[in-house]
Amino acid sequence: MQYTPATDRYDHMTYQRCGRSGIQLPALSLGLWHNFGSIDNFENGRSIIRHAFDKGITHFDLANNYGPQPGSAEENFGRILKKDFTGHLRDELIISTKAGYTMWPGPYGDKGSRKYLISSLDQSLRRMQLDYVDIFYSHRPDPDTPLEETMGALHSIVQQGKALYVGLSNYTAEQSEKAINLLKQLGTPCLIHQPKYSMFERWVENGLLDVLENHGVGCIPFSPLAQGLLTDRYLHGIPAGSRASRPSGFLQEKEITPEKIEQVKKLHELARHRGQSLAQMAIAWLLKDKRITTVLIGASSVAQLDDNLLALQQTAFTPAELQTIENILRNGA
Repeated sequence: MQYTPATDRYDHMTYQRCGRSGIQLPALSLGLWHNFGSIDNFENGRSIIRHAFDKGITHFDLANNYGPQPGSAEENFGRILKKDFTGHLRDELIISTKAGYTMWPGPYGDKGSRKYLISSLDQSLRRMQLDYVDIFYSHRPDPDTPLEETMGALHSIVQQGKALYVGLSNYTAEQSEKAINLLKQLGTPCLIHQPKYSMFERWVENGLLDVLENHGVGCIPFSPLAQGLLTDRYLHGIPAGSRASRPSGFLQEKEITPEKIEQVKKLHELARHRGQSLAQMAIAWLLKDKRITTVLIGASSVAQLDDNLLALQQTAFTPAELQTIENILRNGA
């Protein structure tokens, strides 16, 4: 059946300006890190992406190695674009991808060299069947490559028309300061930074958010739910089939200590008093900071996506609620 987007898709989403750029991004963006690879159900992923767009989510975030298998999330996304988002609909989307982690064997398939970044983006464009992406990120800093080379590659990519904007991911405050200044000198300003940030992961508060604000750079936190820990799934330990139950998962069983479970229970209770799920409160907690442009969420189903979208209905916190959250987090540190 031919997909026809909802006519009211822009009526209920909040859009926020990305730093001092001309781009506005939806308050929630959809990441394709999990659930869109070759081992996943294609039609389920297709339904999630279509539903996200119907709800006003215009930004879809990928990376070269998303899958599994690496590259398969981009391939599947390209198939969905070709089936459902042809013609002018491409102009309604912000599509981003990244390079920086291992993608292919040998010395040219990893990190931050000009060779790797440009080659990787060329491959990503072929997989997604696109002429350009809207945002291309350096996925992580590379201590073995001069920062001037990495930023010069990002500048070249924009000059070549392969990306409209560039961003950084996983760079510290000091690294970001240097990278942003280099990009400014080249004439290709940094649009956005994508750090890991949640109630349980708060390193960005030690300088990075200030750097981004000072330079007019947007911020899009990933893993806002701490790989599922900030949900109702772990209230009673580690359930079968969860990420923490898998040996190769990004959330490790050793991270789910009794102290963490106790924190999750207390946060869950506060969320219940606010009329939210814990996941919704965790997303809203990030959006309370005006330096946050958009929060990058994942979804394994349309229902889960809808549940996360409900976070936008209540993003304000009272001073007492914020203090309660700080007390809960501090006592478990």
